[in-house]
Amino acid sequence: MLTDIEIAQNCNMRPITEIAAAAGISPDELELYGRYKAKISRGAVRKYLSEGSDGKLILVTAINPTPAGEGKTTTTVGLGQAMTRLGKKTVIALREPSLGPVFGIKGGAAGGGYAQVVPMEDINLHFTGDMHAITAANNLLCAMLDNHLQQGNALGIDPRRIVFSRVLDMNDRALRNVTVGLGGRVNGVPREDHFMITVASEVMAILCLANDFTDLRARLGRILVAYTYDGHPVYASNLRADGAMAVLLRDALQPNLVQTLEGTPCLMHGGPFANIAHGCNSVQATRLAMKLGDYAITEAGFGADLGAEKFMDIKCRKAKISPDCVVLVATVRALKYNGGVAKTDLNTPDVEALRRGIVNLDAHIENLRKYGVPVVVAINAFPSDTAEEMDAIRAFCAEKHVRCALSEVFAKGAKGGAGLAQAVLETLETETAQFRLLYPDSLTLEEKIRKVSTEIYGAAAVNILPAAARELEHITRMGGGNLPVCMAKTQYSLSDDPALLGRPKDFTITVRSVRLAAGAGFVVCETGAIMTMPGLPQKPAAESIEMDEDGTIKGLF
Repeated sequence: MLTDIEIAQNCNMRPITEIAAAAGISPDELELYGRYKAKISRGAVRKYLSEGSDGKLILVTAINPTPAGEGKTTTTVGLGQAMTRLGKKTVIALREPSLGPVFGIKGGAAGGGYAQVVPMEDINLHFTGDMHAITAANNLLCAMLDNHLQQGNALGIDPRRIVFSRVLDMNDRALRNVTVGLGGRVNGVPREDHFMITVASEVMAILCLANDFTDLRARLGRILVAYTYDGHPVYASNLRADGAMAVLLRDALQPNLVQTLEGTPCLMHGGPFANIAHGCNSVQATRLAMKLGDYAITEAGFGADLGAEKFMDIKCRKAKISPDCVVLVATVRALKYNGGVAKTDLNTPDVEALRRGIVNLDAHIENLRKYGVPVVVAINAFPSDTAEEMDAIRAFCAEKHVRCALSEVFAKGAKGGAGLAQAVLETLETETAQFRLLYPDSLTLEEKIRKVSTEIYGAAAVNILPAAARELEHITRMGGGNLPVCMAKTQYSLSDDPALLGRPKDFTITVRSVRLAAGAGFVVCETGAIMTMPGLPQKPAAESIEMDEDGTIKGLF
């Protein structure tokens, strides 16, 4: 059996100019990065976003992820290929991979099997440099802040109240807490500093939520950097860093165009994690996909309690868009895992365990319906699945009056997604979305936190620690009380405890800290033991990655 990278390397990719032409984009509107990937020019983006009608928007999300894997990106790509095969003009919009998971444990973000976007190696390793541009822009602001302290501190910044951190697109736990400025006066002002992974950066969120370059520049200027000794806020614009930051991001702001194994156009742009950030690709890419295709298919990171909630309550709220249908991905293996089966035993048939674990699927169906959007359940097939286990899921979905379809896109590509594509099309034809947000802007920040925690996660109570409560009050006094909340929470459970599987009851969500992301336009709330800088596992994926003399990369999934 071929690995993902072997399948990708055997693909006969079409020139990206041909892929663009199929989407209605001319060669003059592309900035080529070789033969198989390109950025769409700023002028073309402006033109397409300002004309024509919008296609149907389909959001792909999933149940809570497990070590068994759910295949959300694979399903997204396979569905796009299947829709194209049915003669539907379809454009996919995905997030870019972060090097952290690529070299860590999770893997890349290009799909799998015969439902991938290519060139897979390029996409997972540097791509068009967007991640590096975001890292550079973020760290330029940090450098200018420390230089301001060194050069006399005219603004009176309190080094103990600096709230903006450096970033790196790599899992490196040793950098979570550091001391900078050591070694004497010429090396800066000593202070405590921190690193986050690039995809958790506010700069990443700003790039993904910006409507255009003017909006990007304005948002960068609103980044809260620190406070003065008198308690006044200091923003990036006060340090005059926003102009240079925007210049560093000028190319990164342009959506990237690639293709699937079967030639469906895919816009891949931005990559915030959904457990510690807002988990959606860029607004520009999603809106562009809706303009270029009759059907636009996008995804939101991790489970629906994180990615889909933030897609609805942050991205849709800010961008004034809404999905016409949601595809909820589940697997037999993952449901058995939620039912108490050990990872090593997931290939053993166990219908009773599946029925115990299906409560997780139930929770996500209920949550998505709160947004007034039709739901289709996609059963991502594995070879070990039995007919009886599949029938149990179908029977459950029938009870819930939700369409359910088998997806075999990993093994069969577009052919394996025909049933899912048909179920989605039937849903779009027979059900009309009545989109609504979970909460209005007018609720207090604490009420918004409690709303998400109780109605989406199912928490019985919310414990906002004193320091976090004080910061919420402070943010409200600063004028941020009308912003949405971006919950940072483990992806493995509906709760903030990764060990609580299925549909836990009677648990408490603990909010330990909050911070204002004024440029992005939301308030980040960190819960449980969530980390904004992941660490590498005991056996990092990086140990298996290498390249031969001919330039063929091996071990990359």
